Amino acid sequence: MEYRRLGKAGIRVSALSLGGWVTYGKQVGDDVAQQCIEEAWNHGVNFFDTAEVYADGRSEIDMGKAFKNLGLKRSDLVIATKLFWGGKGVNDQGLSRKHIIEGTKASLERLGTDYVDLIFAHRPDNETPIEETVRAFNYLIDHGLAFYWGTSEWSAQQITEAHRVADRLGLVGPSMEQPQYNMFERERFEKEYAPLYRDFGMGTTIWSPLASGVLSGKYNSLTVPAGSRFALDDALMKSIANRYFATEEGKVKIEKTRALLPIAEQVGGTTAQLALAWCLKNPNVSTVITGASRKEQVTENMGALKLVDKLSPDVLEKIEKILSNKPDTAFPLFRR
Repeated sequence: MEYRRLGKAGIRVSALSLGGWVTYGKQVGDDVAQQCIEEAWNHGVNFFDTAEVYADGRSEIDMGKAFKNLGLKRSDLVIATKLFWGGKGVNDQGLSRKHIIEGTKASLERLGTDYVDLIFAHRPDNETPIEETVRAFNYLIDHGLAFYWGTSEWSAQQITEAHRVADRLGLVGPSMEQPQYNMFERERFEKEYAPLYRDFGMGTTIWSPLASGVLSGKYNSLTVPAGSRFALDDALMKSIANRYFATEEGKVKIEKTRALLPIAEQVGGTTAQLALAWCLKNPNVSTVITGASRKEQVTENMGALKLVDKLSPDVLEKIEKILSNKPDTAFPLFRR
């Protein structure tokens, strides 16, 4: 396993990590969640990601139970959760001081831990003053409930404003952002956020590196295999599936996934491993959050590490010709 700095922060996270979105507490039982976490741990994964909204809090419960059952040393773990959608109460959502503090304490209780290493503002809150939000996250840090705070799917402008407010108040600004990033979703990460890496030393914990599983190749035949995410009786998953199966843009992406297979075979991996390695090649990626509903998926995902050094400039150029979506940016994107 490779361990990377979280931007300019001192903490180090495993280059590949494991997240609980969709799967833990919902798609699979706590026994399978524990098997996946144990397999990830055995491969050197130290970063585990969840959120208060995932499976209405059950993801945190199942992951916390697994950490305890496996007897993992707390200081060896980097645990992250995210706040925004905490419940149905009028003050159980958003980024008010009340919800940030109360929501964090509720998450810690579900996780069975005294603190999280990273805590994220899961989305921007346009109804709460940014100063209130910055102060509240600093309260968590000052009281030992979290070590670093960050954002998820905030615009570069909003993140910059948070840093400016923190600087003015003598407080800690966001250390990391959790954006979607994969071969199909590049503009924000590679272009809009580029000044953030330079100016603030932001780290990133990217999600959906396989584009909801599409880049694994499992949907290449335009059918939904049993047990896959798109087979779930879930409105969000059905909506995402529709984007790929019922639109021309989505079908083009599946065609591109098919075209990536020979390149994956050339470097000795699967399409999924190629897509993960491609993300890891970007120097602004601190960790790639993977998902798995079986321990075998964890094992396959970890195999992406062996492909990173095989992505030579020539191989990357072949990939770019297939993707044809490279953002126009002056900033260096990939490690040579």
